[in-house]
Amino acid sequence: MVLIWTQFGVKQKNGNVKCKVRVMHRGDSSGSSSSAESTKPEQDTPCLSIKPTGKDFYKVLGVLPESNEDDIKKAYRKMALKFHPDKNSDPDAEEKFKEIAEAYEILTDPQKRSIYDQFGEEGLKNGISAGQGNNFRHNDPHATFSSFFHNSDHFDIFFGNDPDADDDLFNPFRRSTFTNLGGFAGYEAGLRKGEAVVHDLPVTLDEVMHGCTKQMKITRSRINPDGRSLRTEEKVLNVVVKKGWRAGTRITFPREGDETSNSPPADITFVLTDQEHPQYKRDGSNIVYTAQITLKEALCGCTVNVPTLDNRMMPLPCSDIIKPGEVRRLRGEGLPLPKSPSQRGDLVVEFQVLFPDRIPPQSREIIKHSLGQC
Repeated sequence: MVLIWTQFGVKQKNGNVKCKVRVMHRGDSSGSSSSAESTKPEQDTPCLSIKPTGKDFYKVLGVLPESNEDDIKKAYRKMALKFHPDKNSDPDAEEKFKEIAEAYEILTDPQKRSIYDQFGEEGLKNGISAGQGNNFRHNDPHATFSSFFHNSDHFDIFFGNDPDADDDLFNPFRRSTFTNLGGFAGYEAGLRKGEAVVHDLPVTLDEVMHGCTKQMKITRSRINPDGRSLRTEEKVLNVVVKKGWRAGTRITFPREGDETSNSPPADITFVLTDQEHPQYKRDGSNIVYTAQITLKEALCGCTVNVPTLDNRMMPLPCSDIIKPGEVRRLRGEGLPLPKSPSQRGDLVVEFQVLFPDRIPPQSREIIKHSLGQC
């Protein structure tokens, strides 16, 4: 008689399960009550090909099965922002957004991930877990999204760069009070129930250069424990502005706005706006400085001292003729690039040539003679 004993092992990268097989030969002796066994060494051998059934959640998030939790969180953040229904108008975005949240929940839960790796989605649905039963239910994808961003340092949620995108949300029948603890004037803005409260957040070039945190004090309504009456409370939100962020960038705090008995707390969104600077104009990651020079300097050459954002003076020699409106660049003296803050844009010097109001007759003749060959 040949006895075959198998032990299931770990799922391989190709989705198959490799088993350990032990083969034992038993020799029967007539009339004997004992038997002799001879065994062969254990060996790993491919056995029944078992592949998880259902959705491939690793593929949904675009990660590998061996990815760690940080990799999964980074992938979820990127995919969730891309397919959020408020940003993505594709008719399939809502379903994709739900699928992404489902994959994130499973792959960041060690127990669920272990069961999924062995038995696939069907294993989760059937509750294959010691003592757990069928208790693997998925959260609302929007709740997962809000929880992820609210409980992390990532309040830089981008929903486009158009500062006027949500103008249609304003409604005078709903009011929320904002006060900037940093010093600029606050105002009240009203929105429909459940809609995000949108508020301008002015920033200076210096704040964009170095990054900053603005403290915004909000007054909001919350439901009392009785489930019907409302109370008013105040809260301070720390709005983190990262280096190089551009006007129109949106920073959203999920579920920090007003709450009613008929709707969950609204989101609060701050939209960055540029404050005017006395010396510079902003052009993306570049800053533009207007240098005024005389006609003599424009024709004969000069050196212009250009102030930088960090209060240095950079000499800019100009030996060629400078025409009105001509520009020169000081590389790397602008603002940090939003996606690569270690790199910076340029300081663009735009020349304005100042012409004299009058020229003495003697000088006029000299100029006419000098320019005769030009």
